[in-house]
Amino acid sequence: MTAVTLVLVEPGAHRPGGHRHRTLTALAATHGDTLVVVPHGIAAETWTALTAAGVEVTDPAGTMARVLAVAGTAAAAVAAAGQRAFASRCWPTAVRRLPHQVTLVARCLTEAACVRTGHRLADATATVVVLSASEALHGAAGLLGGPHTRFVHEVVTTEDTMVRLAGRLTRRGERQVRVLAPTEAVRDELTTLFPHLPVAVRPFAVTDEDDRLTDAERRQARVAFGVPATEAAVCLVGGWWPYKDTGVVDAALGRLDVPLHLLVAGSPLDHEVLHRWSALPQVRLRTMPGPASEAQIRAVYAASDATLVARRPGVGKESGLVVDAVRLGVPLIVSDHDPDLTTTLAGQDWVRLFPPGDGVALAGLLRDLTCSPLPRPTAATAPALGVPTAAEQTAFLTEPKEPHPCPPCPR
Repeated sequence: MTAVTLVLVEPGAHRPGGHRHRTLTALAATHGDTLVVVPHGIAAETWTALTAAGVEVTDPAGTMARVLAVAGTAAAAVAAAGQRAFASRCWPTAVRRLPHQVTLVARCLTEAACVRTGHRLADATATVVVLSASEALHGAAGLLGGPHTRFVHEVVTTEDTMVRLAGRLTRRGERQVRVLAPTEAVRDELTTLFPHLPVAVRPFAVTDEDDRLTDAERRQARVAFGVPATEAAVCLVGGWWPYKDTGVVDAALGRLDVPLHLLVAGSPLDHEVLHRWSALPQVRLRTMPGPASEAQIRAVYAASDATLVARRPGVGKESGLVVDAVRLGVPLIVSDHDPDLTTTLAGQDWVRLFPPGDGVALAGLLRDLTCSPLPRPTAATAPALGVPTAAEQTAFLTEPKEPHPCPPCPR
């Protein structure tokens, strides 16, 4: 039986590294008969991985797809100019929100261009999946692009009046899409905003047994970063976005009374904070400003006794960093910011939880690493926590579905 062609659309493929890169390359290489559509270009590392796997990569193709892509690019430029023009808080909130509304329109047009391209270049039975989809205008994307599955990772911008009206006018296009949210919290947000839109929960990140760090990798990485066997190392991976709580890390580091190696990798970073940390007597700071390659991030994890995830209360989106810990086999220190995540991790011997914002509790956990290293998660941890393999994910995405009530877009 011939495999169904899998069309993967990744609007963020031009950004190197990260969870988009890992999931995109893993799914594409695993399925075999895959086409990848990238509207804004592709990072060199991602291109190399896909071409090595024999995966075809294309940008939007076809007259209508190109028109939509150009319109999306123009809208994105208008949104960027508006954000610069209305950045000052002297503008009313409604005015400052306008550029973000235009961004939603831009993303919709771009996604539609890529979905049309997938239907045009692949066979009629192809499955089209937008891996990093916009949180709005789902029906418009389906109406303009055609049938597809869309992963919505989080809700950052809600629709204002004009965009909401456009969404209502294109609501019939919602029958063309299947929306997947990575967590219950994100699904609840989406179903509140779009009560007529069916949303299912499905993890985005994937893992495989071959991902696990070997003992040799761990030894080599610790030597490379200068971490003695008698001292502990913790990594802080990823950009310092507003939902991350670097303040609690700052408070904890200032209380340490034993040496700790802190490996920081990602972008953006606050270099003033890093300078302050480097001056602390017990902190041995190593930084790897992003964007870092997959190999560099893997080395950071390999050198660490634990990875640290600190978020603000109420953040309910999927944590790729937690999945990193699972798939690579790295112990985890994580804030108790999300009740669902806490329930999932409760009782795991390789995990330590601390209250959000509690620098004293975090300092105690970091201090304990030196005398009581945490065990590594086993290979059985990922399936136990519901993290799919790449093969399981592609099988889920390409499984037969109910016919769409609306005809597919013209080829």
